[in-house]
Amino acid sequence: MMTSEWVRVSTCESIPLREGRVVEFNGHEIAVFNLGDRFLAMENRCPHRGGPLADGIVTGDKVVCPLHARKVCLNTGKIESPIEELSCVKTFPTRILNGHIDLQIPVRNGMPIPITVDTCAGEVA
Repeated sequence: MMTSEWVRVSTCESIPLREGRVVEFNGHEIAVFNLGDRFLAMENRCPHRGGPLADGIVTGDKVVCPLHARKVCLNTGKIESPIEELSCVKTFPTRILNGHIDLQIPVRNGMPIPITVDTCAGEVA
């Protein structure tokens, strides 16, 4: 049975405004971004050439990959520039509790499901 669980990954104060930081979960790097009014999270790997998205420049609700300037929507994971053939980055819902950032991670039978992406996600919380 597939469910999800919330995993605490960082404190809010450890991620500066308009920047990203990497957290590791189950052997995978996840980039968490501070947009001021909310935090968003996605896999820390651009599908174009594997660029580290947490090192990119945050502009609005997008991050610019530091390797080849691909723009990735932080809400949906969709690559927006230049246009890619339905390339996406896996996104994760976030929540803030008592100054800490939690990510919602999918699990099946109590075990985390490997990070994969087939289609672009919808808006995340």
